Amino acid sequence: MEIYENEHDQVDAIKRFFAENGKALAVGIVLGIGALMGWRYWNGHQADTARASSLAYENAISALQADKPESFTAAEKFAADNKNTYGALASLKLAQQYVEKNELDKAAAQLQQGLAATSDENLQSMINVRLARVQVQQKQQDAALKTLDAVKGESWSAIVADLRGEALLSKGDKQGARTAWENGIKNNASPALSEMMQMKINNLSI
Repeated sequence: MEIYENEHDQVDAIKRFFAENGKALAVGIVLGIGALMGWRYWNGHQADTARASSLAYENAISALQADKPESFTAAEKFAADNKNTYGALASLKLAQQYVEKNELDKAAAQLQQGLAATSDENLQSMINVRLARVQVQQKQQDAALKTLDAVKGESWSAIVADLRGEALLSKGDKQGARTAWENGIKNNASPALSEMMQMKINNLSI
């Protein structure tokens, strides 16, 4: 370590340091300030984008609930244009509306689109459960079983078991349906769901 005999030597050393390294320090400070400003701008931009998406989603869904033909078109455009959670939620809402109208093909298409729009695992599981339910109604049992295989999370296990039983029963596999429902009852299903699955087991003629 360099030892300075007096204050004057220390001042000279500091001057030499800045003379030799001043340019690099200045560049570093500028880059640091630029990075900080860029980070703040990015965060602000992300927050503004999220607020805009949230408002657009609320407007699209509010119009959809009015049940006017043009509102469906607007909601579908919003869902298609927004490859994020809001777009997926809009697809879920549209699918619900189409199921109520018994337009199952359109409902399934919206749910597939919603799956592609989000990376949130829990939301994907919810969409897959809804899609499997639609596929069972469409008599697409094999597709429904494959969709159910993609559902993740223990909280969905009983619901998945119930739908799996429905799909297997539609295929004529009564023993498979029984096994699925029995597993569902064991998987901490709600009392209402457990009772419903037990009733389905009791109604099987095997």
